[in-house]
Amino acid sequence: MKCEDNALEDVIDLHIHTAPDIRERRLNDIELVKEAKRVGARAVVLKSHVVPTMDRAWIAQQLVKGIHVFGGIVLNPQMGGLNIAAVENAIKMNAKIIWLPTSFAANERKQKGMSDGVEVINNGQIVPELVKILKLISKHNIVLATGHLSPYEIRVVVEKAKEIGVKKILINHPEWPTVDMSLDDQRALIKYGVYFERCYAHRVNGKYEKNFSTNLRAIESLGYESTIISTDGGQIENPVWSEELYEYISFLRNSGLSEEAVNNMTKIYPAKMLDLD
Repeated sequence: MKCEDNALEDVIDLHIHTAPDIRERRLNDIELVKEAKRVGARAVVLKSHVVPTMDRAWIAQQLVKGIHVFGGIVLNPQMGGLNIAAVENAIKMNAKIIWLPTSFAANERKQKGMSDGVEVINNGQIVPELVKILKLISKHNIVLATGHLSPYEIRVVVEKAKEIGVKKILINHPEWPTVDMSLDDQRALIKYGVYFERCYAHRVNGKYEKNFSTNLRAIESLGYESTIISTDGGQIENPVWSEELYEYISFLRNSGLSEEAVNNMTKIYPAKMLDLD
C-alpha cells in the first residue's frame, strides 16, 4: 500500500530495525530516516538486537533535519547481558529505550531448546543486576521495554520496576509467539500504567503474518488507552516501513476505531515516552 508524502504526519514509531545488522534489512539508518521525514513522521527509534543504536541515531539526526531520531540498547549477550556499565553509557549517549533481552532472552531460548539465554529472574526474584538497572532507568526517567520475556517474567519485572519508581514501561509486542501474553494477563498489568506495543507482524516458520486482527481485538477488549502502535519493521520479507505503518493505521481506521484513538496510539502516547510533549 503506497504511502504518499506527509501521509503519516506526526506519527512516531518506537521500534524499527535498520541496516547495518547481522541480517539483511530493507533500509539503512539514513534511508529510513529520509523516508520517515518524507511521509511526515515526527520521530523514529532505531533498534538492533546486537549493537547500540544511540550513536547511529545521532549520526542520522545530523544528516536529516526536521525529524527526531533516537536509539537505545538491547540487553542481549552481545551487550554483556544485564550489563549496568553498558546501560550507564547508553544513557549518557541519550538512549531513550532500554530493552530487556529479546532473541537471547532465557524465555525465547528455552522455547527453542537452548539453555544459553539471559535470565532476569531467579527463584521468583529479580536478579540483582537488573535491580540496579531498573534504578538507573527510574533515575533518568527513560523507557523500560520488556523484550521477549515470558508473561510471568514480565509481571514480576513490572511489579519490581513500579516499586523502584520506573514510570515508562513498554510491553513489547504481547502477540509475539514467544511472548504470547493473553488478554487476561495484559488486563492485569493495566493498573501499573504500562503501554502495550502492538506491532505490524510476527514471524512463523520463517514467514511473517500480520497481527492486525489480533491487535484490533486487544484494543477493543482492553481499550486504546494502553496501546502504542509500532511496526517492528525493517525485514526484507515485509513491505518498506512507511507502507507497513500506513497499511496498519488504515486498517485500524477502516475497522471503526476513532481518529482520537488512532492519534493517541500513534502520536500522543509515543511522544510521552520520548519526552517530546
